Amino acid sequence: MRIMGLDYGTKTVGVAISDPLGLTAQAIETISRKEENKLRRTCARIEELISEYSVEKIVLGFPKHMNNDIGERAEKSLEFKDMLHRRTGLEVIMWDERLTTVEAERTLIESGVRRENRKKHIDQIAAVFILQGYLDHLHIRSDMASE
Repeated sequence: MRIMGLDYGTKTVGVAISDPLGLTAQAIETISRKEENKLRRTCARIEELISEYSVEKIVLGFPKHMNNDIGERAEKSLEFKDMLHRRTGLEVIMWDERLTTVEAERTLIESGVRRENRKKHIDQIAAVFILQGYLDHLHIRSDMASE
């Protein structure tokens, strides 16, 4: 079963996909759009990727504030979740994404990616961290259940 991880932003969506065993997350692409509310092509591309990779579940980053409050970005993510569920019929899990973009930026810097090239990759890397966090959570839970 493959799982898709999404980092939903105002003008981009970073996409990551798990391996078939659900152990690791790999960056796939960043889907861009000109306006925040123009989501038809974005959703169509996500649907193409779901079909291409036989995705059975979606993990969507949930950008809560550090104090756990839900702000405007989180509200927009919840709306996007509902849209994805309606269009794909797949379960969409909200996953706390606090600090994933900061972590992604740090990873790109440590990897020597030049500043002008980081913007192309940051959303994909954030999607990887979101999805990998979820995958790790699943495996920790299953390990604890088998003890």
